[in-house]
Amino acid sequence: MNPSDQLEIDDQTTSAADDSFGDILSQFESQHHSEGHLGAPVQGTVVSVTPEAIFVDIGRKTEGILRPETLRGAPLKAGDAVSVNIGARNEEGYYELSTTHVTQPKDWSAIQAAFDEKRTIAGTVSEVVKGGLRVDIGMRAFMPASRSGARDIPEMERLVGQLIECRITKLDTEKDDIVVDRRVVLEDREKQSREAAFTGLQEGAVIRGTVRNVMDFGAFVDLGGVDGLLHVADMSWTRISKPSDVVKIGDQVEVKVLKVNRETHRVSLGMKQLQPDPWTVAAQKFKVGERARGVVARLQDFGAFVTLEPGVDGLIHVSEMSWSKKIRKPADMLKTGESVEVVILGINAGEKRISLGLKQALGDPWEQVPQKYPVGSVVEATVVSIQNFGAFADLGEGIEGMIHVGDITREKRIEHPREMLKTGDKVKTQVLEIDREKRRIRLGMKQLEPTSADQWIAEHQVGDTVTGRVVEVKGDRAKVELGEGVHGTCKLAVEAPVEAKSKAAAAGDLTSKVAQLSARWKQGTGEGATASQKPSLKSGQIHNFRIAAADAAQKKIQLELVS
Repeated sequence: MNPSDQLEIDDQTTSAADDSFGDILSQFESQHHSEGHLGAPVQGTVVSVTPEAIFVDIGRKTEGILRPETLRGAPLKAGDAVSVNIGARNEEGYYELSTTHVTQPKDWSAIQAAFDEKRTIAGTVSEVVKGGLRVDIGMRAFMPASRSGARDIPEMERLVGQLIECRITKLDTEKDDIVVDRRVVLEDREKQSREAAFTGLQEGAVIRGTVRNVMDFGAFVDLGGVDGLLHVADMSWTRISKPSDVVKIGDQVEVKVLKVNRETHRVSLGMKQLQPDPWTVAAQKFKVGERARGVVARLQDFGAFVTLEPGVDGLIHVSEMSWSKKIRKPADMLKTGESVEVVILGINAGEKRISLGLKQALGDPWEQVPQKYPVGSVVEATVVSIQNFGAFADLGEGIEGMIHVGDITREKRIEHPREMLKTGDKVKTQVLEIDREKRRIRLGMKQLEPTSADQWIAEHQVGDTVTGRVVEVKGDRAKVELGEGVHGTCKLAVEAPVEAKSKAAAAGDLTSKVAQLSARWKQGTGEGATASQKPSLKSGQIHNFRIAAADAAQKKIQLELVS
């Protein structure tokens, strides 16, 4: 082929391309000016709202529908006025509407300008094709599926007939190749919406939002383009195990803006702050020293938390669970879910703390100990623990007494309580001493064993004459040993003072003197002898004594000197 022939063919091809472009431009202008196509927005009224579509009265025989996913701003409701653009009818006969108010290019130069300036334009989705969508922007353009903003094929199909916003990302006039992008517009709009929504947020404001996601630590709430974090601790005044117990994805919730961080664009939200703080009520309702009833909420090593009111938990420290028992862990006394009566020991509303006592509600058993276990009384007890110095025995109601190793037996000297006792033994003891302030009771076992004094008293009677050795004289009494380990007490006669004797002699008459002499004659004593001159008692002397009284319980023997 010679060069002239080739040039002629190229001229014809160029002429055909020009004719094709002209036809397309004419078609674009014709469609643009046709009735019902992309004109000025019209005012419509929302008739009804469903999850799939918003039906709008646009003044025509057939209503139009808006897709909820294409809306920006606050949700629409029945009766709202809305400005829309009218698109083509869908398969069901409804007009596809759009709130997009950008213009569509009117000629080729406008398309070129929109591409150069990266300006947003309007276009109508005409069909779904392989790999994306066909869009009419005055000329046929292709929009890749990945740049459509749709998540799946059904959502792409719903775009057919709708007026959308997009940008031209590729323009090749020679190949009639135009590529548009809707996703970049949506992302810009979303960013602008977020910025506008974030700017309008004020701490303390109460707003509504939609739960977008639920995590272990809380929930993210969409506030109209801005996500705020509703932490689990701010969902309710009561203790919550997991956020999903309170909210789920899609829930409409009313929240309070707690904090807005302008630098990090983080928003903290709260739901419980919309309700009265139960601790404020608790500070007025509960008084120190009063009784209250609650439910054991949870157990810790150091104590048990009891719910007194929804959102108000008090702590029973392990030391406040029993008066006498040493509680190693709260589970030994309480279980979760159990209803208990407690006494309010302390309230700190500022720190949201209430101290509770369980043992105070049960009553202090030591208040009745002196009356129930008087010194000298005999009680039965169970050995609960053994130490080097003695054994602890349970008297009941949490009262324990201590039996010292020296008070276990008289039979022999023992080095350790285990020689005579073991845990679980039931023993008979005598109360020897009570110290209520220190909460101590001293018990003895040997005090109940028969003694030599018991045996001696059992073998003698009052009035019997016995022989004994004086071991000690103190004042008007003498201690007399009657046998091994057996002692009695003898009361001594006391001489009248000298002055008293002289006065009695001066006042005496003949009759008294005669009686006195007669008495001395009968007793066989000489003149000048007196009753007070009976043998005096000294330590070590052996004398005869008469038993005046004997008390087996007290192990006491009263004696009288026999001359």
